[in-house]
Amino acid sequence: MQARQVKQQFKVGDKAVYPAQGVAEVISIESKDIAGRRQEFYVLRILDTQRKIMVPVANAKSVGLRPPISERQIREIFAILRERTFAFDNQTWNRRYRGFMDKIKTGSVFDVAEVMRDLYRLRAEKSLSFGERRMLETARALIVKEIAVTRRKSEEKIQAEIEAIFQAN
Repeated sequence: MQARQVKQQFKVGDKAVYPAQGVAEVISIESKDIAGRRQEFYVLRILDTQRKIMVPVANAKSVGLRPPISERQIREIFAILRERTFAFDNQTWNRRYRGFMDKIKTGSVFDVAEVMRDLYRLRAEKSLSFGERRMLETARALIVKEIAVTRRKSEEKIQAEIEAIFQAN
């Protein structure tokens, strides 16, 4: 059976963002026979964990694989982080946690920025649960790594910029 050709969005050496995992590098593109069909796969190495993930080229868009954000999008993220609109509600921590987790899983850097902002704001009002602290770290790591890759700056410099936003607010 002849496999249809799928246009590759990424090439070896490109950076790509995989939802909830972060920035990855395309280390190879491999063909494999799956259920009698030849398919191409991106082989990604997640930069933070060195974990390898295979994503079918044909499904890359549907799983949310995307290029790193642009400078214009970074400015939008910083605007989201500066927003003071967080309304503290009395949801239980686990319901809040599920809502935040759903946002992180979307793969949208803007949703992740909202989670980070809201958890920073919540932390100023009360102590976070263990799960919320871990989620804040996850959101922060995802945002910092992606901005650092785009701007070609150290993660420490980006982290300091973000901390300054929350201290100014």
